[in-house]
Amino acid sequence: MATPKFKVGAFQARGGVDQGGLPVLRQYLRLIVIFLTVVLGFMSRPAFPAGDAEKGEEIYAQRCTLCHGEEGDGMGPAAERLNPPPRDFTMAQYKIRTTAFEEIVPVDSDLVRMIHDGMPSTAMPGWGDVLTEQDINDLVAFLKTLAGLEEEEPGQVIDYGAQVPISPESIETGRKLFHQDDRCSECHGQAGKGDAVKKLKDDSGYRTWPRNLTKPWTFRGSNDPRDIFTRITTGIAGTQMPSFDDPASDGRLSIEQRWNIANYVNSLAKTEKIVRPENTVIRATRLAGPVPVTPDDPQWQEAPSSTFLLVPQLIAAERFFTPSNDTITVRALYNQDEIGFHVEWDDRTRSIPGDRAAKKVSEPGLGEDAVAIQLPVKIPTGPEKPYFLHGDSRHPVNLWSWRSGSTTEDPSVALVTARGIADKIVRDASTVGLQGRGSYHEGTWQVVLRRPLTTVGSAEDLQFVEGAFIPVAFSAWDGSNGERGSAHTLTTWYWLLLKPEPGNKPWLFAGFAFVLILLLEIWWARTAMRRVRS
Repeated sequence: MATPKFKVGAFQARGGVDQGGLPVLRQYLRLIVIFLTVVLGFMSRPAFPAGDAEKGEEIYAQRCTLCHGEEGDGMGPAAERLNPPPRDFTMAQYKIRTTAFEEIVPVDSDLVRMIHDGMPSTAMPGWGDVLTEQDINDLVAFLKTLAGLEEEEPGQVIDYGAQVPISPESIETGRKLFHQDDRCSECHGQAGKGDAVKKLKDDSGYRTWPRNLTKPWTFRGSNDPRDIFTRITTGIAGTQMPSFDDPASDGRLSIEQRWNIANYVNSLAKTEKIVRPENTVIRATRLAGPVPVTPDDPQWQEAPSSTFLLVPQLIAAERFFTPSNDTITVRALYNQDEIGFHVEWDDRTRSIPGDRAAKKVSEPGLGEDAVAIQLPVKIPTGPEKPYFLHGDSRHPVNLWSWRSGSTTEDPSVALVTARGIADKIVRDASTVGLQGRGSYHEGTWQVVLRRPLTTVGSAEDLQFVEGAFIPVAFSAWDGSNGERGSAHTLTTWYWLLLKPEPGNKPWLFAGFAFVLILLLEIWWARTAMRRVRS
């Protein structure tokens, strides 16, 4: 009978362990013990090192009091100019948390995430590049003292159950649940753009706007289905976003239903309208036929689009600090006679002065919705452009604007020549052929502004030229947000390029270059042969 044979590491033995193999075996066992010690030590280590509240207070005083106030009550010097307002830490109401809605104490990782990543679409920046991991843990320890939670155990984390994978079936189920009995669409709108049917306020009485679910980069957390599931489950403390896991609520949803809605919300993202920093040029496409007149014409959607950030006007009085609109998307088409701009932006409310329903969801001083295009009177020949806010005395600008009208006035188009914010001349838009038309649908304005490429007998108007880079900028007004006059949002200068049709010129130049090179090569070859013969 053969003796059993086995391996231990790199050595073999017959019938047992020979003396030469024992040191090797001991070495392997020692390595296993060290490995287990390291692993068990790592597993027993707390996920977040304990913070020092006293050091955290010093960091808070340096970094956070301007907005959140010395007492942490959200009443810092900058608070009145911020929308949404800073969080009141004394109330222990945290927007981003993973603990159940009835739990008061968040887990530390929730607070760490808010500080590290910040809160998109608010004035709260991410501090991950400024503060160390220990700094953030110290700050978390201090924040809990502001609400008296330093001795409390964290609440129970919500039950995520079995995640429902994203699929067409799950998205369709979520869509039905989203709209069923206006469960979510009452605030977020039929298309998820947050076009409100009622005026919302948080627990402190501040105006709040429903999230535009088509813009995932504005989500307070992220648009990952897990994060969306969390928001649906916990609600958002201090706001009118409820928990759909409240046992006492008739609107409670099962875990599977919440996953389906999360998958549907994730599918609403309009990624083609993301602001891309490298996209600074609006490329106007040349048409053989007429420029489309109506905003809904399918030709506009075929044109290349550029999306830009809108920021509040803070330079000149009346300064504006609390915008509701954040991006604007632009397309341009032209033919041999005229050029047209298609301007599109999401606006949660259609502002109609004189309309009772519009007034109910509006801030005081309901005005018209509006948009404006700013262009230089003359195309710059060098790097210097007009001052971005209505030009200057040496570099005047044209302002084309469209306003949405009221119950007593129709929508209108206006033309202004400006040499600064206090030096404007209002002109008759019809004399240069400036025309406009707008359309509002499910939380989005689309406006077309058109004008001939050239005007006759006027040195006050831009003359469009193919192939030239022309500065262009945009402004927008949300009348329901109290925006009028200089209180509005705007962009910086970007570029407009009228792309000429290729035609035959490139082919002629290429053919000429080919023949020239061929002749040069023949000449060089003959010259070389003569030298060899000689």
